[in-house]
Amino acid sequence: MTDRGPFANWPHLDKKPPRAERELLLLPSETESNRDHFSMASKNALEDFLGGSPLSVAIRLLFISLVVGALLMWLDIKPMDIIHGVQAFIDRIYRLGFDAVRELASYVVAGAAIVIPAWFVLRLLNMGGRK
Repeated sequence: MTDRGPFANWPHLDKKPPRAERELLLLPSETESNRDHFSMASKNALEDFLGGSPLSVAIRLLFISLVVGALLMWLDIKPMDIIHGVQAFIDRIYRLGFDAVRELASYVVAGAAIVIPAWFVLRLLNMGGRK
């Protein structure tokens, strides 16, 4: 491994990205250690995944849950009603049997007989246009 990191030889990392993109990707500077970089990246990755800091996301989710819960109670819908509805839906799907799965698979194969060759031809034509 080199000083640039374990993925330095990947083709898309050959060029140095613009400054805004470097900050977005959290590329380490020469003075940061890799350990500090990875801890910062994991913290920012968690915040990126959640959509903000964990505390603010928890507060927003709590407020939205309160509003939705009040609406459901006003409509006289209990949480167990929702769970029983989902269970009944899965039971109906299961009772359809494997004939439905076979029919669905035949639709996929029939569509793939047209889509895959068309996609392949378009990819070949697109490759020819780039040269």
